[in-house]
Amino acid sequence: MKTFNLSKDLQEVSRVGLGCMRIDSLSSDRVHAIIETALENGINFFDHADIYGGGKSEEVFGKALTPSLRGKMYIQTKCGIRPGISFDFSKKHIIESVDGSLKRLGTDHVDSLLLHRPDALMEPEEVAEAFDELTKAGKVNTFGVSNQNPMQMELLNSYCDNRIKIDQIQMSVAHCPTIDAGINVNIHSDAGCDRDGGILEYSRLKRITLQAWSPFQYGMFEGVFIGSDKYPKLNETLTRLAKKYDVTENAVAVAWLLRHPAGIQVIVGTTGLEHIRGICKAPGVELTREEWYELYLSAGKILP
Repeated sequence: MKTFNLSKDLQEVSRVGLGCMRIDSLSSDRVHAIIETALENGINFFDHADIYGGGKSEEVFGKALTPSLRGKMYIQTKCGIRPGISFDFSKKHIIESVDGSLKRLGTDHVDSLLLHRPDALMEPEEVAEAFDELTKAGKVNTFGVSNQNPMQMELLNSYCDNRIKIDQIQMSVAHCPTIDAGINVNIHSDAGCDRDGGILEYSRLKRITLQAWSPFQYGMFEGVFIGSDKYPKLNETLTRLAKKYDVTENAVAVAWLLRHPAGIQVIVGTTGLEHIRGICKAPGVELTREEWYELYLSAGKILP
């Protein structure tokens, strides 16, 4: 498993992280097995959110933790969504959310905290105050956002001493509008529509880590493309390359994201132990330029 520095002076983390949204219904023993399997195969990064399973995902993860395991891992969580009510980046909500996450996870700090989706009513001064308080209390080491564009991050960073180091966005070979827009610049087509303000280029300029969520989905929770009859050509290409590199189709799909020079970290949400083992081989796959574009085209994309 390849690693990198998520931000200055922090421990190295795995290029592939494990998303914990779907563990809320699992037993502590099963979650412990998932954690052990991930660590044994090089994954030391675990991604949470206070809303996953209504907090149950953090809780069951915390019950499966031991002090020795906690010392081997990097834990990230997210806050800011009040389901069915609002987005909320108020100081009060951020601090209360972090305290709740820490209690459920059974730890005294999280390594990173992301603001989960943009809050239209955000007051950056309040966010900065919350970050300051959480940092001074030793409860959060680094900060980031989820699904934000460059100007939203610029606004936050202007008040938060450039502490936004992560942006988590949805991305896969079948769902990559940020890549589509870059390829189809100045062209009258839907693919050329810039929906994120050039986040790929911005993240590289500002040294902000992009995290890709739902790397096997073709839409927002619409389904996975691997094995789907909606993507026969893509699956044919995935299978051929999987055989060539002696890995799974899932590993090839992750390798496609890792191949991008933006240094994307991929967050996978699988709970299957064999799937985890297979995906962990992805960083060892070095797709050629031709193979990367072949996968892109196989997903139904076009080159102008």
